[in-house]
Amino acid sequence: MTVASLILSSCGGGGGRPQFGDNEYPVTTVGTQSSETQTTYPATIKGVQDVQISPKVAGFITQVNVKEGQTVSAGQVLFVIDNVTYQAQVRQAQASVNTAKASLNTAKLSYENAQKLHENGVIGDFELQQATNQYEQAKATVAQAEALLASNKEMLSFCYVKSPAAGVVGTLPYKVGALVSTGSVLTTVSNNSSMEVYFSVTEKDALEMSKGEGGQNAAVSKFPPVKLKLADGTLYNLDGTVTKMSGVIDAATGSVQMIALFQNPQRVLKSGGSGAIVIPHSNSSAIIIPQSAVSEVQNKKFVYLLGADNKVKYSEIQVAPQNDGMNYMVTAGLKAGDKYVTNGITKLSDGMEIVPITPERYQQKIDEQAKAMTAGDIVGAMKK
Repeated sequence: MTVASLILSSCGGGGGRPQFGDNEYPVTTVGTQSSETQTTYPATIKGVQDVQISPKVAGFITQVNVKEGQTVSAGQVLFVIDNVTYQAQVRQAQASVNTAKASLNTAKLSYENAQKLHENGVIGDFELQQATNQYEQAKATVAQAEALLASNKEMLSFCYVKSPAAGVVGTLPYKVGALVSTGSVLTTVSNNSSMEVYFSVTEKDALEMSKGEGGQNAAVSKFPPVKLKLADGTLYNLDGTVTKMSGVIDAATGSVQMIALFQNPQRVLKSGGSGAIVIPHSNSSAIIIPQSAVSEVQNKKFVYLLGADNKVKYSEIQVAPQNDGMNYMVTAGLKAGDKYVTNGITKLSDGMEIVPITPERYQQKIDEQAKAMTAGDIVGAMKK
């Protein structure tokens, strides 16, 4: 540790001030500069399409045709449920269709024969109408039997549980032999070719975005590309695009949900994962000041501004919530051209008159005092 550092540390860091025996304080003028900051929001990762797979019929599982993590296509059979009973019902319905069709053929022959006899005057209108009704009834019976057959075939098809979408198979809680019902979730198929990342911003931030861009839809379309910080702290290698903003504010949290879409060609992202959305902010005219020039009282931040009469004014400022640990980006309370005290602020009070000097002159005085210190002074500074 240098002697100059010992002098500053013995005065409480940047907030303190060496005992110069005068009223000189370093003052600098507020300027603007380019700044790159970022805001992070906790996020949850979900597949674009997460489909829970449940059977439409109850029964025992006889086949499990996939493994966890396997990629499947739409229509692929995932599970087979015991279907002996349903196959028997299909065969029975098919037999009913065959019987009904045979009866229909007989009724048709009778009807056609009755038409000829009626034309020759052998039978009357009553007998012809009777044959017609029997024919129509036979056709209706066939239609009814075919409908029952179609229904039983559909029930049989429900025993073959298929994936409704392409994706990756999740966990498989049920094994062969397990009894499942229509409420059982056999697995989840997640389409993870691209992922939706859910995060929430404050109501204030959402209003600022909407007002600044002329509406919610415009704010979403003009939203800058975002990054995703993964659970291990690394950044995902592809940027995401914000695609949706909820139109409803969560009354419990006062936040608005947003969704960012990330492509996932290497299947690095998994549905159900967590991370953080990183939103970059660029400001070409940011006001950056050192934290050592700022005092904090009851979560409010203040600086000492220098007036034209060389008197300081204790002034509140507002800063961005993100900082690098050494500086603040001021969002309100300071403007370019203002002058503020950079060091020794713990010795100041509102309205106090000072002699302003440059930060360079202030450092020079520290160096001069350091050279004049005796060995005893140095030991005393180290003990403080």
